[in-house]
Amino acid sequence: MTSYTETENTVEPRQKITPNLWFNDQAVEAAEFYTSVFENAEIKGTTHYPDAGQEMTGKEAGSVMTVAFEVEGFSFVALNGGPEFSFNPSISFFVSRETKEEMDELWARLVDGGEVLIQLDKHPFSDYYGWVQDRYGVTWQLILPSNEGDWRPDLVPSLMFTQDNVNKAEEAIHFYTGVFADTELGHLERYPEDTGPAKKGALAFGDLKVEDVWLAVMDTGVEQDFAFNEAISLIVNCETQDEIDELWDALSAAPEAEQCGWLKDKYGVSWQITPTMLNELPDDDPEANARMMEALLEMKKLDIAGLQTAYDGN
Repeated sequence: MTSYTETENTVEPRQKITPNLWFNDQAVEAAEFYTSVFENAEIKGTTHYPDAGQEMTGKEAGSVMTVAFEVEGFSFVALNGGPEFSFNPSISFFVSRETKEEMDELWARLVDGGEVLIQLDKHPFSDYYGWVQDRYGVTWQLILPSNEGDWRPDLVPSLMFTQDNVNKAEEAIHFYTGVFADTELGHLERYPEDTGPAKKGALAFGDLKVEDVWLAVMDTGVEQDFAFNEAISLIVNCETQDEIDELWDALSAAPEAEQCGWLKDKYGVSWQITPTMLNELPDDDPEANARMMEALLEMKKLDIAGLQTAYDGN
């Protein structure tokens, strides 16, 4: 869970959709690493586990729960969640740079202690591109963009559809554009012929804008032994209960995965449907925050009124 129960430098969500990175007690270390690797980056705030829910979370009260940080103006949350989930390349992050020299510098920092997945070099689809898994298992796709085409931000999350979901990337694009109110369809580039598990016409690359965030999607052209999991989830910051209800009903496809605002969609992508009020309540009352956390831990879909009632002690 990524609710803000106690904060240093409380931060309002800057994005409608924010990636949550699940670490095994390395959230602080990882956030410090990323904010040192990227020049335009900073840590924005931390939250801590309360007394409530220790049996469920297994975390000591007062230990760091989340670290909010930014890279290239793009917000992330790092969560100390435990050993249950491990990162894989099904969700990665495209990073563009203007020069090869800038890419080489960033690549050297990310590959230190990590692993090369695709060597940084000239490829048919890019003059300079590489895919690296960093020391924590998070994967990054570095690319030198062409001067042609529409503008995209310097950092874009990417979803790769594998195994049972390969050849469903375009279907997913249209599904997400139907679920979210404010969307924009971007590029669609197709495989010209069957390529591994990807059929002719499947998406070699596509993207869409969901609210204020661009997302890339692709069907894998190589057999993969991994799929989406909870190691990277997408937090959706919701203003109202109606919005929570609508997104929950539209996205949730696995009742067994519903817990504390988390759900899985029909492709296996994990989402956290979270009210912004969790970031807006005062953080100077540990007992009120503990009551709210106890209530949250009992919920599947989060209920704003119920959380507020618990916080107020009514």
